[in-house]
Amino acid sequence: MSFSNPLTRLVNIQYPIVQAPMVGVSTPELAATVSNAGALGSIGIGASSVEKAREMIAATRALTDKPFNVNVFCHQAATPDPERETNWVSHLRPFFDEFDATPPSALNAPYRSFTEDRSTLDMLLEERPAVVSFHFGLPPEEWIRSLQEAGIVTFGCATTPDEAVKVEAAGVDAIVAQGAEAGGHRGVFEPEKGDQQLGILPLTRLVCANSRVPVVAAGGIMDGQGIGAVMELGAAGAQLGTAFILCPESSASAGHRDAIKSDRGHHTQITSAISGRPARGIVNRFYTDIDLAGASTLPDYPIAYDAGKALAAAATAKGSQAFAAHWAGQGAPLAREMPAGELIERLVQECSPLGSR
Repeated sequence: MSFSNPLTRLVNIQYPIVQAPMVGVSTPELAATVSNAGALGSIGIGASSVEKAREMIAATRALTDKPFNVNVFCHQAATPDPERETNWVSHLRPFFDEFDATPPSALNAPYRSFTEDRSTLDMLLEERPAVVSFHFGLPPEEWIRSLQEAGIVTFGCATTPDEAVKVEAAGVDAIVAQGAEAGGHRGVFEPEKGDQQLGILPLTRLVCANSRVPVVAAGGIMDGQGIGAVMELGAAGAQLGTAFILCPESSASAGHRDAIKSDRGHHTQITSAISGRPARGIVNRFYTDIDLAGASTLPDYPIAYDAGKALAAAATAKGSQAFAAHWAGQGAPLAREMPAGELIERLVQECSPLGSR
C-alpha cells in the first residue's frame, strides 16, 4: 500500500512519519533506525557545538544512507541580566540547600541560538543533510535560501496560525504544527507575549486550511490512530517524539523511562521554570514548588537552564529525581517499549487504511 503524498515526495521517504528531534533523547542510532525503516529520523543539534554537531551528523550517516533531519534552535539571543539572575539563584537556594549543594555563583547561556553565529550554517551547507528544521523561530531568509540552494529541505515549527503564516512567507518548505500536547519545549516564537496553547486538532485544521505547503502535525500523537486523525484534518504527516523515548536506541535515562512507565506519566504540565521557556514534562518539584505565583522573574532562555540543570544535577547526586527534566507529551502513557524499527512497522500497520490517500 502506498503512502505517497506531498510530504513523502518532498523528503523522499516511504512513510509520512517524522521522529521528533529531542535533544538529550534522540541519538544517531535512533534517527538512523527510523530512517532505515522508511520514516524520517531526526537529531537535535541546538545545544551542541559545531564540532559535536558535525560528529552527530557523521555518526548518523555511518548508519543510514536514507534522509534524516537535523534540528536547530532559532530562539532570540539571550540578554544577560545580573540582577534577574541573582534573584533567581536566590529563589532556588533553599532547594540547593536540601542537597547540601552550592548554587552557581553566576549563570551563563549553555549554548547559543543558531541565528547568532553562522558557523553552524556553514557546517550544514558543507554536510548537506536531507532536512534542516527550525525551532523557536526562523533564521534570516537569506540563510533559508542558502540551505535550499544546497539541496536541503527546510521545516519550520509553528504553534499558532500566525506563526505558520510567517514560516510559509519565509519560504520554508514544510510546517511542523506543534500542539500544546507535545512534550519538550514549545516552539513559540515570542513567549514573552504569551502562549495560546492551541491543541493539535484545531491547530492542524487552522494551519492546513490556509497553507500551501505540507503540514506535519505534532503533539500527543503516539500511534497510527493518532497519525490517521491528523491526516484526516489535512496534515501530510505526523511528528512523534514521546512515542520513541522508550526505544532502546534513545538516550533517555533510566529515571526518564521509569517516570513514563509509572503513574507519573499520566501527569504532564507546561512550565518555564526549568529553562526559561515553556516546556511540557512530567510533573516534578519544579512545577509544584518553584513555578509559583510571586516567584522571581526568570532569566532569559537558556540562561535560566544553567540553574535548572545545576539543581537537577545536585539532586541526582543525592539519589533524587525530584528536579530532573523528564520531558514528555500528554500521550506518554501510550509509549511502547520496543525497537524503533518495530515501532515504525507497528505505526504503519495501525494507520495503513489511510495509505491510499
